[in-house]
Amino acid sequence: MTTHALIAQFSSPASLMDAAKKVRDAGYSHFDCHSPFPIHGMDDAMGLGRSPVGFIVGGMAALGAAMEFFVADRVATSAYPLIISGKPLFSWQAFIIITFALFVLFGAFGAVVGMLRLNKLPRFHQPLFYSDMLSKASDDGFLVSIDAQDPKFDEAGTRAFLESLGAQSIEIVRGDA
Repeated sequence: MTTHALIAQFSSPASLMDAAKKVRDAGYSHFDCHSPFPIHGMDDAMGLGRSPVGFIVGGMAALGAAMEFFVADRVATSAYPLIISGKPLFSWQAFIIITFALFVLFGAFGAVVGMLRLNKLPRFHQPLFYSDMLSKASDDGFLVSIDAQDPKFDEAGTRAFLESLGAQSIEIVRGDA
């Protein structure tokens, strides 16, 4: 069975924050921090950027609105060219409500699909979930996990690095993802 990750436990949120900064500064890119509650500033400590979900939602919303506007225009001017109440065939004001509805609908679909894709979900197996140490993350554990897929990962070297950061205990997680 191959090594999946190393998990190290730290004593407090401050020590976890300090460890996250040092792991980031050491050049590790495939790591995560686990704690029983959100820690303010952890995103910056881990070097996480802005989420691209907003761009996905905006793009999908614009696509939905453009598609509806194009279809409504084609139907009103080509498929069923009816003059109603003396208005011109292309009366864009009549398309606004359904355009807005599809703008919101496509944006919502974009949010859900984008979130699932970025989080790599659905995921039916994750070896970290079978770790004894990770179960402490929901109670009183402050943990850093470094994935074996990281280009800098070397089991012995990474373990020594985590020990140098002041880890209380370290667990090797084995299994295939």
